[in-house]
Amino acid sequence: MKLDDYRLLGRSGLRVSPLSLGTMTFGSDWGWGADSTEARRIFDLYVDRGGNFTDSAVNYTNGAAERFLGEFISDKREKLVIATKFTMARDPGNPNSGGNHRLNIVRSVEQSLRQLATDRLDLLYLHAFDMTTRPDEVMRALDDLVRAGKILYPGICNTPAWRVAEMQTLADLRGLSPFVALQIEYSLVERTTEHELMPMAEALGLGVLPWSPLGGGVLAGKYSRADVVDSREAAVSPSRKGVIAASGHLNARSIEIAEEVRAVAGEIGATPSQVALAWTLLHPAVVSPIIGARTTAQAEENLGALDVELSPAQRARLDAVSAPDPIFPARFVDRPLVQQLIFGGTTVARRA
Repeated sequence: MKLDDYRLLGRSGLRVSPLSLGTMTFGSDWGWGADSTEARRIFDLYVDRGGNFTDSAVNYTNGAAERFLGEFISDKREKLVIATKFTMARDPGNPNSGGNHRLNIVRSVEQSLRQLATDRLDLLYLHAFDMTTRPDEVMRALDDLVRAGKILYPGICNTPAWRVAEMQTLADLRGLSPFVALQIEYSLVERTTEHELMPMAEALGLGVLPWSPLGGGVLAGKYSRADVVDSREAAVSPSRKGVIAASGHLNARSIEIAEEVRAVAGEIGATPSQVALAWTLLHPAVVSPIIGARTTAQAEENLGALDVELSPAQRARLDAVSAPDPIFPARFVDRPLVQQLIFGGTTVARRA
């Protein structure tokens, strides 16, 4: 697989690369990102290899990520698919500078357009559902922006499956612009999204873009059992370890999974990061995992995941060590007794 082996994004006809370039590491405003020079090297490496899909957000590194990206894309705008996000507050203390309501959507889009120095956003995500704004307000506002030409496609992140399904159905029934992409955390240390979000995405035509496919660096082998810690800090940590601790992934189970990833990597002459990324690409709902790098070397390593092939036995080992516990109702319905009661002992083909 190569970066220019493009894939369709969900139900749209949009062609995107099988790995997306994340820009949350562009800018040092949060204490651990790449400066403008190194970010430019990472961007050029990705684009020169055929990559066309970048991911950002209005608030990443206090706006520096979009400003850097706007500078980098200036001479190649029409070759790239630019994705960004709204929701997160841009002005702490101002309740209307964040959330999913029309006012914040419009203001966030206007700010992103300025920061990116572009006339449109190819893909705009709702970054996280705020549990306060009505779905019809969100979908109508997004559709108005599509009709105005300020955004081309809507997407959604970090929202319960039932709410995404409600909003997608609302769009279909009212002839509004539907979501074409679902950005969610997905990796060998976060597989609970397989319960409902991934099947929902496949059924409703949303291409899945996993964020943090390396589990925040845990799967890259950066941490050991001595690093296990849980943090409840609300502020963005000035260290990457602090950020990962706040995510909840610096735990004993994640380290156990990372050890198996390292073992598989040693068998095939790859790095743990490459194995973890290659694994996410195996899920049929996944279109383009988002890679983030602070150095050109890290970006080069991540792009090497496209060359990795896992054997069925290796994939089975990774699946087994990371398998999420079943949840209701699947936990109940999949029991042999219930299957016997449903099907009466006969064999019935399942839908894909």
